[in-house]
Amino acid sequence: MRLAVVSSDGENVDLHLGKGKSLYIYDYTDDLAFVEKREIEIAEDAKHQGGKVIKTCSDCDVLICVQYGFKSKIKAEDAGIKLVMDEGPIDEVLERYIDHVEFMKN
Repeated sequence: MRLAVVSSDGENVDLHLGKGKSLYIYDYTDDLAFVEKREIEIAEDAKHQGGKVIKTCSDCDVLICVQYGFKSKIKAEDAGIKLVMDEGPIDEVLERYIDHVEFMKN
């Protein structure tokens, strides 16, 4: 499973999807592994930029951010990406999500 988190500093999930200038990509099979950081050109004052973020992580299964809008939800569903709202330190956010996925498997 490939996961993307929206973060301003690489340490915390702390941004709305449409304000995400950087994505941190992780792979999870048996262990969590950092893959890369991806930069996105986001205009500070523009609205509805979630589509740019979704396009940038089109190879991901899950995208985690603090919040997202209705249009972004539709775009993510069309792209086959699950949007998740959470916030806090990246390692804790990813651990919560993975624990939830593992729990749901059992």
